[in-house]
Amino acid sequence: MSESQQIKIGIIREGKIPPDSRVVLTPDHCHKIQEKYNIQILVEHSENRCFDNGTYSQKGIKVVKNIEDCSILLGVKEVPIDELIPNKTYFFFSHTIKGQVYNRKLLQAILDKKIRLIDYEVLTNEAGQRVIAFGRFAGMVGAHNALYTYGQRTSLFHLDRMTAFDVYNDAVQQYRIINFPNIKVVVTGMGRVANGACEVLDDMGFTRVKPLDFTTSCYNNPVYTQLDVTDYARHKEGKDFSQTDYFENPQSFESNFRSFYVAADIFINGIFWDTRAPAFFTTDEMKQAEFQISVIADVTCDIAPETSVPSTLRASTIADPIYGYDPRTGTETKPFQTDCIDVMAVDNLPNEMPKDASTAFGEQFIEHILPILTKEFNHPMIQRATIAVNGHLGPHFQYLQDFVNGAPLK
Repeated sequence: MSESQQIKIGIIREGKIPPDSRVVLTPDHCHKIQEKYNIQILVEHSENRCFDNGTYSQKGIKVVKNIEDCSILLGVKEVPIDELIPNKTYFFFSHTIKGQVYNRKLLQAILDKKIRLIDYEVLTNEAGQRVIAFGRFAGMVGAHNALYTYGQRTSLFHLDRMTAFDVYNDAVQQYRIINFPNIKVVVTGMGRVANGACEVLDDMGFTRVKPLDFTTSCYNNPVYTQLDVTDYARHKEGKDFSQTDYFENPQSFESNFRSFYVAADIFINGIFWDTRAPAFFTTDEMKQAEFQISVIADVTCDIAPETSVPSTLRASTIADPIYGYDPRTGTETKPFQTDCIDVMAVDNLPNEMPKDASTAFGEQFIEHILPILTKEFNHPMIQRATIAVNGHLGPHFQYLQDFVNGAPLK
């Protein structure tokens, strides 16, 4: 495409069930784009968006029943196979790059329909860093839900669900009037997700402490600590820790998390986990009396048995976010049981604060991606994120061919 040729971009209706209310571009974003670029944006009619159809119309954006005139289609979650339009360019989170079996048919259909699929998850800069993500908001809602769960479990305080607030600042107002008890929270990870969780704990008035102090000191106020991989893993042979070695050979390491599970009340997991890496703890460890964690908010949400948290038996939902885990039997129970652990494992957490999440996501899209769309699709960033094009896997995703053909990903 040339810069003089008008581009038509369509904001698709989210078709996955349950529907997601987030959007890639808000009404304000769309208005600004049409003012600055030679781009027309059409919005597919939807009753589920956090910004309704009328709000787009008020900003001069056409709301339509059919978006087949658009060459580029923007969504958030996976598009149902029967809603895919052949020969279009799609942007969405496809959840296929790890060879997820539940989306094998989706990837096969994308190839059959000669769709160009660009996945937000692999849009990276030259340093390999993601340029667009909802991770911060997943962490924020994960931390909020962790405390909500603890409050429900103990009846020591009342915290509304994040879905009760229109925007995050409304939640902060409630944090300020709650007298949180002396809770100890451990957060794992140093990326967007974990930092988002820590942001909420800061706003709740928790004191951040060093990992060693967390495990050795007593406190008269709520505290949390944030762990890097060097804090919770060690080499099996006692060698000095090397982060490079860990990421290249995680199978050579074992968990060093015990001092935290004997000290913490709540565990918020925000890491990206390699299946070769050690789990934080075993099911046998969870049976021990010294295991003090009573609430686990698994934002990572990898499902057992391939998981860093063995009590994550399934993903939960925004409508029903908490289930119990009985460590004696390794089975799911009703939540809030005395001898069980409560698990919060919602897999689309940012959708609990959709307006804030959509606004931030759209700003990232406009800054990093939109200028590229006014040029050809051979930009390196686009190439690195193109999973499929013209009936073939993209150059960076040839490893998925056996998976597409029906074999498990090796």
